[in-house]
Amino acid sequence: MLKHLKSKLAEKRLRESVASSRNSFGSKLAAIFSRSAISNQEWEQIEELLLQGDTGPQFAFEIVDQLQNKVDKLGINDATAMLEELRAELISSLEVSQDSSPITELPCVIMVVGVNGSGKTTTLAKLAHSLASNGKVVMLAAGDTFRAGAIEQIQYWGNQLSVRVIAHQQGSDPGAVAYDAATAAIAHKADFLIVDTAGRLHTNSNLMAELDKVSRVLNRCIEGAPHEVLLVLDGMSGQNGLAQAEKFCNEIGTTGVILTKLDGSAKGGVAFGVVRQLKVPIKFVGTGEGIDDLATFDPIIFVDALLEHSRGQGKQN
Repeated sequence: MLKHLKSKLAEKRLRESVASSRNSFGSKLAAIFSRSAISNQEWEQIEELLLQGDTGPQFAFEIVDQLQNKVDKLGINDATAMLEELRAELISSLEVSQDSSPITELPCVIMVVGVNGSGKTTTLAKLAHSLASNGKVVMLAAGDTFRAGAIEQIQYWGNQLSVRVIAHQQGSDPGAVAYDAATAAIAHKADFLIVDTAGRLHTNSNLMAELDKVSRVLNRCIEGAPHEVLLVLDGMSGQNGLAQAEKFCNEIGTTGVILTKLDGSAKGGVAFGVVRQLKVPIKFVGTGEGIDDLATFDPIIFVDALLEHSRGQGKQN
């Protein structure tokens, strides 16, 4: 549904966004494999670097264990070959297959969720801009009726992007906003309807129930809606953010993650922990503060960018 967002410029931005992660642990990781042999001590260093990169302890242990077993089984002694095996394992760990039913009728409805401070509203605007720049008719629904200023923020972006916004007053029923937005999107033959939601606390079951209500309203109006439920997750929150993210995934059936602020974090390894724990793909990455700074996530590009300081341009699968 969102494949057309891929571009050479987006690939470049994705590579650039992991520069701090590459310098902090990716290049050190690759440097170990530049040696002639890997000792037990160096295997421990590899695990420690993965932990420092915020991949999560379980992932770090599993990836090193898998790599050691593979190296032993295949009788690999060359460190460069071991690096290629590590690359393959890291790429594989970021790939998640999902059943996706094709949309028979437009609009495609994207519901965007996430806690306050994750960059949700700005990310929503970036997504709308990317779609509109590709010639798509986009509409926005100001479904966060709880946070002061949230509606005005969506309306501001709507004006900036020349995108129609459906909004009610602050404190109104988010389900009513969703209904009006869905009927308007149908009437105006929109390609995409992007629905903002409150940046609610993940521990509040009543607010989670409200999200479910919005989802059901959208589904009554448009078959299969919401077709995407994208969780915006702060890349700098590290492992602490995963408890929040897991709650969203369990409660509302998240279909993908948008990882924000990755360009400002020295711990891009959180991407591996996100996919392993949530079992949903990372679909986009925030690569900066500008309206154009949103890149489609590609596991191969991400891993090669992480390791390329020492190994040059990675081979493509």
